[in-house]
Amino acid sequence: MNKRLLLILSIFITILATAQNKKLTLDESVLQQNKQFKADKLDGFQWIPNTNKYVYYTDSWTKMVSANASDNKTSELIALTDINSALGTKLKNFSGLTWIDSNTILVSESGKYYTYSLTSKSGANIQTTTPAAENSTFDASKQNLAFTEKNNLFFFNKNKEKITVTNESNESIVSGQFIARNEFGIKNGIFWSPKSNFLAFYQKDQSEVADYPLLDINETPGKLISIKYPMIGQKSEKPKVGIYNLTTSKTVFISPKGNQDDYLTNLSWTPDEKYVLIAELNRGQNDMSLNVYDANTGAFVRTLLNEKSSKWVEPEHDAYFPSAKSTNFIWISEKDGFNNLYYYSIEGKLISQLTNNKFPIREIIGSNAAGTEVYFKATGENATNMLVYKVDLKGKQTLITKDQGVHTVAISTDGNSFFDEYSNHSTPSKSVMYDKNLKAKILLESPNKYVGYEMGTAEIKTIKAADGTTDLYTRLIKPSNFDPNKKYPVLVYVYGGPHAQLITNSYLDGANLWMYWMAEQGYLVFTVDNRGSDNRGFAFESVVHGKLGVNEMDDQLKGVDYLKSLPYVDGNRLAVHGWSFGGYMTTSLMLRKADVFKVGVAGGPVTDWKFYEIMYGERYMDTQTENQKGFDESSTLNYVKNLKGKFLLIHGTSDDVVVMQQNFALIKKFVEAEKQVDFFVYPMHKHNVIGKDRVHLMRKVLDYVIENNK
Repeated sequence: MNKRLLLILSIFITILATAQNKKLTLDESVLQQNKQFKADKLDGFQWIPNTNKYVYYTDSWTKMVSANASDNKTSELIALTDINSALGTKLKNFSGLTWIDSNTILVSESGKYYTYSLTSKSGANIQTTTPAAENSTFDASKQNLAFTEKNNLFFFNKNKEKITVTNESNESIVSGQFIARNEFGIKNGIFWSPKSNFLAFYQKDQSEVADYPLLDINETPGKLISIKYPMIGQKSEKPKVGIYNLTTSKTVFISPKGNQDDYLTNLSWTPDEKYVLIAELNRGQNDMSLNVYDANTGAFVRTLLNEKSSKWVEPEHDAYFPSAKSTNFIWISEKDGFNNLYYYSIEGKLISQLTNNKFPIREIIGSNAAGTEVYFKATGENATNMLVYKVDLKGKQTLITKDQGVHTVAISTDGNSFFDEYSNHSTPSKSVMYDKNLKAKILLESPNKYVGYEMGTAEIKTIKAADGTTDLYTRLIKPSNFDPNKKYPVLVYVYGGPHAQLITNSYLDGANLWMYWMAEQGYLVFTVDNRGSDNRGFAFESVVHGKLGVNEMDDQLKGVDYLKSLPYVDGNRLAVHGWSFGGYMTTSLMLRKADVFKVGVAGGPVTDWKFYEIMYGERYMDTQTENQKGFDESSTLNYVKNLKGKFLLIHGTSDDVVVMQQNFALIKKFVEAEKQVDFFVYPMHKHNVIGKDRVHLMRKVLDYVIENNK
């Protein structure tokens, strides 16, 4: 066969292969990333208590498969139809199932809770909540069930009797729910003691917190719904911790030792139930004390430790007790610049600093049965990873997850086996079992679910921040038919704020699938995690203090400089889009760096920090009285006259996180300055537009960019 014929055949094969690839639709890219394109995993993996066995679910979560970690040979344990037949339920899947012991599971349906025995193949209803019940929380024995109705707290005891814990007629006093707007690691407001003799709970008095109106358009006429929204510098909620004694039926309350509007958080019980540990943080968020209180009387016992900072202290993790037989505990602290583990006695003596890493620990995920080893997540040296380590109580640290990537690990009850599921840049998902010697066995490796689709590629690199020394991670997505000889427009996707990291060493590198769709429209999609973002340590994050947006914008512009240095980038066709803090960044860049971007789309943006909530806002900006210059500089309202590009603002009308006053105030300024902008709302959506309407949102955003960035 001559060379010319070979060349023709090669071209034909290439064309044929390309023609066979499907084009990703925008609907698929928005709705199917975690459905149709979800990597194969051992869904719902759980260890069976007090065994070396585990389960996971197949057939759309309708069959439970079991295996022993020693040989990983699988067999079907039970089908959902068996449970429905025994209990008279109509469960559609196994999600939400919990184990009571090695033979008994707990399932729920419409407020009814059932136990089911795997041995006898039978079960019973153990508790039934009221239709108004929310925040249902079982104790460790799965006999007592606490819950809230409106603003009050109740529980059903093991005899199914409804017990009233609080009976507040003032709806502004709320018990058993989250406080501090879920800041400081707060996820719930109900805390059973280990042996179920006490029920602790958060309470917040919001009487002095301002009401903010949200419009419900589903009624005729429309109806105003008031929410409590404490804006920076204004009146805040007043927290307490209540402790209800199940023996005496009495409740004692613990208030902040400082001001009434200081914060109480990170509540934990000692294993012997004698004490509760509570972190108290002043409203200025620069002085934190971890205090011990007597569970019977609520009396203050002692302060275990204190941390201060010129910027902020942010306690996010409860005290962790590695052994049920000891009151010694581990505290996660960022005081040396990175989250590390510190081992304390209940008297407040620092026994030892267990870790001294120059990278942040994310969370403790468990300990071995003896309580002598603790397992935790941390980034390791590469901040885009999330790895798992163990450390013993003498400070010997061992890396468990040997492969780079983002890992999720579950530890067996005896601590002798570790289940690891992870992905990275080149691995969609891999499920691995480790024995106690960290010998690995691969249980499942997912194929690439995007095979057969026209998918571009992502490059992960680093550039220097505006300070000239700090490395910043970047992600650049290119189309599948990328031609380095062409000039491409760029969409910069930005968040840039605290507690968020957009670039990770996971499959697709942390990107949303719509970014790959956008690349196929002839775009490059670029992201840089600027200083102020997550998982890089305190110095990296705290540069934002008192001047949100300033250093972040400077770093984003270094990203623009990098883009313009690339021969295939059209530096005159740059667009920027972000949501929430990313909306604030987009607005700031369009107004304060008006010559850089031709198009911007800002969703749910903060426009002036004085309109934002106290807990998050005062941590980073202090109050107007303390930092008026910083508020003036960071307010986008002061820069509307600078606008040059095409600008679209979007908001959900029921947004209770970044309220619509933010967007309205900015639009009012644009009108006064005789500047034309575009504005679109999503009626009745909250801070994020979810469900099928999200396709409409992304089409609105991306069409706007494509049409105006020519």
